[in-house]
Amino acid sequence: MSYKIKTFGCRLNFYESEVIRKFADKNKIENTTFINSCAVTNKTVRDLKSTIRKLKKEDPKNKIVLTGCAAQIHKEEFNEIDEVSSLIGNREKLDNKIYEAISENLENKKIVAVSDILEDKKAQSPVIDSVKDKIRAFVQIQNGCDHRCTFCIIPFGRGNSRSVEYSIIIEQIRNLINKNCKEIVLTGVDLTSYGHDLDDKISLGQLIKKILNDAPELNRLRLSSLDVAEIDPDLFDVIENESRLLPHIHLSLQAGDNMILKRMKRRHSRDDSINLIKKIRKLRPDVVFGSDFIAGFPTETEEMFQNTINLIKECNITFLHVFPFSPRKGTPAARMPQVKGDIIKKRAEVLRQLAKKRITNYYKKLKDQKVSVIVESKNRGRTDNFAKISIPDNFKNGELLSMIVTGHNDYGLTGKVIV
Repeated sequence: MSYKIKTFGCRLNFYESEVIRKFADKNKIENTTFINSCAVTNKTVRDLKSTIRKLKKEDPKNKIVLTGCAAQIHKEEFNEIDEVSSLIGNREKLDNKIYEAISENLENKKIVAVSDILEDKKAQSPVIDSVKDKIRAFVQIQNGCDHRCTFCIIPFGRGNSRSVEYSIIIEQIRNLINKNCKEIVLTGVDLTSYGHDLDDKISLGQLIKKILNDAPELNRLRLSSLDVAEIDPDLFDVIENESRLLPHIHLSLQAGDNMILKRMKRRHSRDDSINLIKKIRKLRPDVVFGSDFIAGFPTETEEMFQNTINLIKECNITFLHVFPFSPRKGTPAARMPQVKGDIIKKRAEVLRQLAKKRITNYYKKLKDQKVSVIVESKNRGRTDNFAKISIPDNFKNGELLSMIVTGHNDYGLTGKVIV
């Protein structure tokens, strides 16, 4: 066996896994599984430990290299796990030198390379040549976060906000387009903070305008999660006037109750969310929204929880990412009065059922409508609004189709291709 990569967590990790692939290939690494981990919840960390032990049991001779946020935040904890051959931090995993060390480690000594990510002043963003078996690629434009939401451990895994230089971003995008990548997703930890730390200050909206101007062959651009509090005028302009920016926007809302938002230390209010969504819909009527929501945040009452449900309905949010609250050691929220576990579980399930209902209702509204679809794999595609759709199997990955929606199934939409 050569090597394998298992990726968990955010879109930024998926970009970074391609960096791992690049350096693993370059150094001809074998008999190794790289686990690019997440640490967003306690359950995530528990599941990761089970995965490590399972992999080692299945193949005792296989070396396991753990990297990502779990390795960064829980260095001591994972260093004590015998099944972990090497422990690599979020800075180190983007440096070819660590892969040289792994490749030359003939005596199989445990390598532990995890530095203080909060000392990083510049975003590392190695340019990747291609994305294996994918037509959609994630491009890092930013890393880290300067805000300290009371529930969030991720700044300790990712560090402070650092923006990638434009020259690197545009080189990366052109590389991927030349390798037949059909769609680019701009990703980061706090996307809307892009450019604040650069010598030549630039906003996210201005960055997107430069990309679309300098890469006219880029026809499909998406954005990962946006912060309600920081959307700039140029981004509104792009949303309204640039069809190459696809009509699917994911917002980091987290809750729909003002007191909970305040205790989360979010920088927006309930009305801010409502007004922003109304404004974007007026600019781009075909846009579809998604959002993250936390169920059972400390001190959340039934009334507060209902405010979140009401916000979802009032704003007509289609795609919900639901997270049961998980107290992370070292965060302020972990020291707040906690909601009982069974109530958290119940509220999370209520939100998940609401999510299913909202997606089903959205699918029903699309019946008999014409949609633009990109083929992702055999029998699978996505519309511009990011809805899944089943397609005939005689089309190649990356092909663009026009389809009429005929209904929906357990996977997503169904439809027929039109000429």
